[in-house]
Amino acid sequence: MAQVSSIADLLAALRADHSDHTGALWFRGHASHDWKLLPGFLREETDTSEGTLISRFRQSAAMLTERSPRESFDWLFLMQHYGVPTRLLDWTESPLIALYFALYDDPSLDGVDSALWYLKPTALNMNANIVDPHEPNYIPAFEDQELQSYSFESLRQNERIVLSPVAAIATRNNARIQAQMGAFTIHHNGRTPLEEVGDGSHVTKYHIPARAREEIMAELSMLHINRFTVFPEMASIGSIIRDSM
Repeated sequence: MAQVSSIADLLAALRADHSDHTGALWFRGHASHDWKLLPGFLREETDTSEGTLISRFRQSAAMLTERSPRESFDWLFLMQHYGVPTRLLDWTESPLIALYFALYDDPSLDGVDSALWYLKPTALNMNANIVDPHEPNYIPAFEDQELQSYSFESLRQNERIVLSPVAAIATRNNARIQAQMGAFTIHHNGRTPLEEVGDGSHVTKYHIPARAREEIMAELSMLHINRFTVFPEMASIGSIIRDSM
């Protein structure tokens, strides 16, 4: 497992691991090195169903959205955006943004080593038999037929069926997901972390020691990876100004 104590370390590790890789790479930062690649909803011990969560969220959120989502996946994206547990895991096409999230301020995790994961989405999808012989780097969109079995309506009707998690492209329909170059994986009925699916070769974890946090955050700041570029919202502007005083 490679150790990343600077952005130069990260670039060297990626160059060594992927100089011959032609497909997409997605990245995810974890503030704790021990966290698994398991979505929030599947980490919860609750009797509340996903359908109930969607209904409760939709009940109060519908009047607050500029455009009411039409598909259940669109509601999942909104719920994920506002912190409601879902079967989604956020990924980014930018290793620097993932590195920012790995080191994002959380006082409860001071002194804890972090992790940066990278994912080969097409390799993950092979475990779900999502392969296009005419397009080696094919990644489906949530609107595509391959993802229909992952909708909550389908899961509710087929509770005993368990399919492998998949990587899919979502429409970047808000400023935050666009700024973060976001993509998603989605679990089915199973609770197997992504790193334990198949032979696990579709994901790799880099270790970030806690002592390197300050230096890496300074390097990210020099490259203009900060709260506002990751969260392009009014609250971020205020936070940056306060920190600069």
